[in-house]
Amino acid sequence: MTDLLDGKTVLVTGASKGIGAAIARAAGAAGARVIAHYGSDRAGAEAALAAVPEARKTFLGADLHDLAAAERLWDAAEAWQGRIDVFVNNAAIMLWTGGVDDTDEAWDAAWAETLQVNVLASARLMRRAVKHFRGRGGVLVTISSWAAQRGSTNPDTMAYAASKAAVKAATQTIARAYARQGILAYVVAPGVVRTQMSEAFAATQGGEEGITAGLAMGEWVPPDDIGELVAFLASGRARHLTGATLDVNGATYVR
Repeated sequence: MTDLLDGKTVLVTGASKGIGAAIARAAGAAGARVIAHYGSDRAGAEAALAAVPEARKTFLGADLHDLAAAERLWDAAEAWQGRIDVFVNNAAIMLWTGGVDDTDEAWDAAWAETLQVNVLASARLMRRAVKHFRGRGGVLVTISSWAAQRGSTNPDTMAYAASKAAVKAATQTIARAYARQGILAYVVAPGVVRTQMSEAFAATQGGEEGITAGLAMGEWVPPDDIGELVAFLASGRARHLTGATLDVNGATYVR
């Protein structure tokens, strides 16, 4: 499907590693012009798009702890080609502090930082996407998590689970409110994906062996599975799937 996204400009946040890198790579392979956002790891974003011709890629750094930086990111992304057709809302952090038994200061800090990056900055960018898509149509894909539906097995990551539920609800609201204006919005909810974040999480739960033993397929989700799915959603070919939450967890969590 090398021509699936021909002529489309796709903005992917958090494109330097893991799921974001896989999405950027798949979009580029499908013919898109890709705007790869990164926080500090430009080299990772460049590696993800190494096979994409120079004319079809650009790299934008922005610290999403700063709402003004999120706004500047959108401005720069839109200016590159004059329009954005697809926004993939992927960037997120997971902190290992702020558990119930931590200090009030640690709890408040973890919640504040997590919500700042995963919800407030994401919401700013989703808002910009809706404003940009009105009158011309567009696609929003938010990467949530199965933790948004089932909670997290590590209570220290409660804020992360809550943040993923928040962006899921925001995306569904956009889907319902703007469907008649040609704006399609999807939620992808991965399970255990082979990323640095999941590997770090597994370490808090006794290691990979125990995590893997609880998976129906007995294996972690490859990031490229998410990338290929998002590339298809970005094409807009499944219009009436808008508003859906797509679970990608190898049948471990079936709703």
